[in-house]
Amino acid sequence: MSAYERAAQFSSFNALEGYEDMVGEEARVVDTQEELTETEMEILNQKINLIADVIEDGHHPILTFTYFLNDSMKQGGSYVTMTERVRKIDAVGKKIQLFRTVGTSKSYMELDMDKIKDISGELVNYIE
Repeated sequence: MSAYERAAQFSSFNALEGYEDMVGEEARVVDTQEELTETEMEILNQKINLIADVIEDGHHPILTFTYFLNDSMKQGGSYVTMTERVRKIDAVGKKIQLFRTVGTSKSYMELDMDKIKDISGELVNYIE
């Protein structure tokens, strides 16, 4: 058997299969969730209370949420911004339910109030 034929026999062998993926995942940067100041928390609470009042009156405002999304692969995550119509506010469970559906069960998307950094939109922009 020639040297070329012997080399071809082992060409598909990859001793480090998955190594590049592992290095890439390790190099991927994630953030940590920022703690809100007392003032920021007060403003956010005022906005949430206003949204709850409007929903109670039968309106479902479209708002933009900036919230922290945990990473599924490692500790930390990133901030994401999304605009969606609010369905309801769960004050006891500390969640905001949106009309956006997720998964095959078509359940409504919920945002944890503890993960929300900011809410903006025509309804709440005057609160500063």
